Amino acid sequence: MPRKFFRKVMPSVDKVREVRVLSMFGDSLFPPSLWHLNRRSAAGAVAVGLFCGLIPGPFQMLGAAVACVLFRVNVPVALVTTVYTNPLTIVPLYLVAYQIGALVLGASGSGPVPTPPHWDWSQPFASVEALGHWMISLGPPLALGVFLLACLLSALGYAIVRFLWSVHLRRAWHARRRRAANRG
Repeated sequence: MPRKFFRKVMPSVDKVREVRVLSMFGDSLFPPSLWHLNRRSAAGAVAVGLFCGLIPGPFQMLGAAVACVLFRVNVPVALVTTVYTNPLTIVPLYLVAYQIGALVLGASGSGPVPTPPHWDWSQPFASVEALGHWMISLGPPLALGVFLLACLLSALGYAIVRFLWSVHLRRAWHARRRRAANRG
């Protein structure tokens, strides 16, 4: 089931190869291991996507693509996984990261968390800039917290995908055995 589903929704390597912007990467983005879907590559891709999803700004997908090449995991799954962070989720995630960083650094009593900026949909670039200034004002607790939260999310994502894939394989195997027993 997971492999069939992903094959339906994933673009083919040939379609991706036709994108002109990607020609600057040469063939480094197109080895079969980066497009093959199995338990290891899917779990690794989810881990990469969850980790790189916390990278600030528009560098999430670029970071995920580079990490996929380094770790030889599925590119499309990693890129799709990065979208868990968006303008609605990034502020709560960064607040959690700040709390984790402050707890680890022992700075939890250093005062209240600065209020995040208001998101103005009519001026998205100004809102992104205000969000960047807010994140910089949070300093070391945020930096450490984002790293630790990214590690935690990626480890959990990896373990969950491996577990669910194993459960699916066991169920499929038992169903095949039952069908074979019923035939014979």
